[in-house]
Amino acid sequence: MYATLKNNLQSAQKTRLVTKLVRGKRALDAIQLLTFVKRKSAEPVRKLIASAVANAKERGKDTEKLYIASIRVDKGATIKRYRPRWRGMVSPLRKERSHITVTLEEK
Repeated sequence: MYATLKNNLQSAQKTRLVTKLVRGKRALDAIQLLTFVKRKSAEPVRKLIASAVANAKERGKDTEKLYIASIRVDKGATIKRYRPRWRGMVSPLRKERSHITVTLEEK
C-alpha cells in the first residue's frame, strides 16, 4: 500500500531529515515517533503514514504487520517571490515544496 503527498510546504532537504528517522520501522511505531518530533515537516509525514495505514486496512491487511518499505522525498515546484529592500532594490525569495511517497508492506 502506498500514499502520496504533493506540494508539501517544506523543502525536500528539510523533509528528508524527518523521513530518515522512520525509514524501515513499523508503521504504527513511526506514527507514534513522529508525534514527538519537533520539526515542521513531521506532522505532514505522520499524517501521510497514517493515511497509508488506513489504505492498507481498507484492503484487508493486518496493520500490526505493516512496516515502511520505502519513503521517498522528491523536490517539488519552487515558487519565486521578491521582497523589497532599501534604495529601490529587491531580494529574491524561493519557496520550495516537496513531494513525499510512502510504501508499506507486510512482514
